[in-house]
Amino acid sequence: MGAAYADVTHSTCYSLSRFCSKLKHLDLTSCVSITNSSLKGISEGCRNLEYLNLSWCDQITKDGIEALVRGCQGLKALLLRGCTQLEDEALKHIQNYCHELVSLNLQSCSRITDEGVVQICRGCHRLQALCLSGCSNLTDASLTALGLNCPRLQILEAARCSHLTDAGFTLLARNCHDLEKMDLEECILITDSTLIQLSIHCPKLQALSLSHCELITDDGILHLSNSTCGHERLRVLELDNCLLITDVALEHLENCRGLERLELYDCQQVTRAGIKRMRAQLPHVKVHAYFAPVTPPTAVAGSGQRLCRCCVIL
Repeated sequence: MGAAYADVTHSTCYSLSRFCSKLKHLDLTSCVSITNSSLKGISEGCRNLEYLNLSWCDQITKDGIEALVRGCQGLKALLLRGCTQLEDEALKHIQNYCHELVSLNLQSCSRITDEGVVQICRGCHRLQALCLSGCSNLTDASLTALGLNCPRLQILEAARCSHLTDAGFTLLARNCHDLEKMDLEECILITDSTLIQLSIHCPKLQALSLSHCELITDDGILHLSNSTCGHERLRVLELDNCLLITDVALEHLENCRGLERLELYDCQQVTRAGIKRMRAQLPHVKVHAYFAPVTPPTAVAGSGQRLCRCCVIL
């Protein structure tokens, strides 16, 4: 069941609880009137819920989560994007009651720390998808907990988690061999070492975002391209603003025969010629890149023509 955010109120949730006891799927995205009391109402009557989306319901706190999970212990997917009041104690409640959970989204829950993620990992061993993007307090302790407790993990989104390092991703890769999708955008401390570990231990990897990971070089792409995932699985690779990437990386990527999309915005050492050579070998791949227009020559004095740096004369 989906809902228009303007129409859902506290009384709506109690009506659902009273009349929809078999409800399994509920999407309350951006229903800003939802409160802790609303979740208590849902938990009392909708005990068969398996999927609940509470993204951007920003009045919710740990008390609402506790009431919810006490009643809805069969939850398999819980989306809490933008629930900015949630802290680690909310995750402790999820750990205590939601042992069937396979998907959890905590995007932009900026108060969450390693303590909360460790608790989730220890209680939710079946976790397959976890979004931590924008949880900027996290460190390698969270990756360690994932690696040691959640071997079924397939999707990890950790964009803008700028404290994560090669050490954490090394432990994760060595224990989570089913990883298929990783978003590491703005994980600014990682180097080619992370790519080497993913290449060795994660043969199912299909989509990888490394945008703004400015320490990644052609050598890291070489290891990725020569791996099992590179040869057989890799479909999407995002390298926007990886300033050390050159045309050499594109030559390596010619080994990735299944590659469907490559992002190269603001890779300043990549050239049009390099992209053209790669596409000659991989004609099906969609390459997104940007090249600043060539600065036009200075106008001859008295010509009256003035151009900014980004203008192109056709």
